[in-house]
Amino acid sequence: ATVCALVCRPSRPDAACGVLFWNASAPLGMCGHATIGLVQTLADLGLPPGGPLRIETRVGHVEASLRPDGRVSFANVPARVHAQETAVVLEQGGSARGDIAWGGNWFFLVSDHREELLPRNVERLTHVTKRIRETLEANGITGENGGVIDHIELFGPPGKAANHSRNFVLCPGGAYDRSPCGTGTSAKLACLAADGKLAAGSAWIQESILGSSFTGSFRWADQARGIIIPTITGTAFVNSEAKIGRAHV
Repeated sequence: ATVCALVCRPSRPDAACGVLFWNASAPLGMCGHATIGLVQTLADLGLPPGGPLRIETRVGHVEASLRPDGRVSFANVPARVHAQETAVVLEQGGSARGDIAWGGNWFFLVSDHREELLPRNVERLTHVTKRIRETLEANGITGENGGVIDHIELFGPPGKAANHSRNFVLCPGGAYDRSPCGTGTSAKLACLAADGKLAAGSAWIQESILGSSFTGSFRWADQARGIIIPTITGTAFVNSEAKIGRAHV
């Protein structure tokens, strides 16, 4: 998935900028890897180092900073679990069971599956996750207040021993995320916190289908309601610069 970030004037005086995210098929509430890319791009354009920068998104503000080691960290919008152990019977046969969680977008997170999360299986993984998303929609299964579950995330063992898990993330429009997915990792942290499997402040290293990684942790925003503030750390690199202008005929 390739994500576009349109930088806008902020609505509040304490924000560095606003940003609108979208991919080839739909607007996104929030995008973690694009936020990391945005901060790195702003630094490349001469933004003074330090921070944090308050950045407004469609779904709330995030606070991001460029670290001395060149990595970018951002405190995401609050994340939470909406429903646990939701089971769906797939029309083409089989079933899927997972958690519904918010990490800036709505996710259906599945750990109980028989798929092998390897790059050579991307075509099949895309097919399987599309079936899951279609079944959720057909059965009227949504996030809070009817929020559309437009991301499906499968988890499996990591490829590297230092990491905790590998994922495959289907994005709106049918593309898959080549990064470990910042909002998906945030949703995963909310699930781990709800299950008591990760303590506040502890690191979770999430590996992508291609082997890259984000490091996530969280603090409680409201433990009684299961709401966390995730922090995601990763890297981005400016690869090119282009100027798009209106053609004169």
